[in-house]
Amino acid sequence: MSEPPAPVAHRPRVHVGLTGGIAAGKSAVARVLEERGALLVDSDALARAVLEKGTEGLAAVQDAFGDRVITADGELDRVALARIVFGDAGQRERLNRIVHPRVREMARGIVAEAGPDAVVVQDVPLLVETGQADAFDLVVVVEAPLEERIRRMTQDRGMSREDAEARIAAQASDAQRRAAADVVIVNDADLTRLASAANQVWDRFLAAPAAP
Repeated sequence: MSEPPAPVAHRPRVHVGLTGGIAAGKSAVARVLEERGALLVDSDALARAVLEKGTEGLAAVQDAFGDRVITADGELDRVALARIVFGDAGQRERLNRIVHPRVREMARGIVAEAGPDAVVVQDVPLLVETGQADAFDLVVVVEAPLEERIRRMTQDRGMSREDAEARIAAQASDAQRRAAADVVIVNDADLTRLASAANQVWDRFLAAPAAP
């Protein structure tokens, strides 16, 4: 774990941006921080919500990509959509213009309702790609070796290597994420070590100060 800036002496509400490449272990870090008391805002979950059946977001996706991305039940065919956008940067940006503003609006509502001394951890897979680093008090990046990420995607998620590599290529590089990070957690061991690193971040930067 890299050395981040020195912690502040008191803690008003803290807004943390948590990001990392696909299959790097970001969700595991998010769970630890949530268990320690953070309010977790999961951008992936919000992205699913804004494209649920019957939503204005799904209607916009259908207008943009056609009926080929809609199932017979009127839901989003995520596999069909992924085939379109992960091989074409222009189509991916077209989708992002539909999804990202809606996700940000939902996230802002959740953050606005947090208490004045809350720790809000916003799990944002494309934080760097969408230029949001400056919106957070602390940016935490989780990274893992490339081949380990591909192994997780192919063995644990059932993806082909080609699809795994396409999804990784569609995201920022490790170097780009590191450039935006205050803290880098390297997930190159096991979940116990990863949880320990996440707990260190909480204890050093996010825990409420001890009473005088």
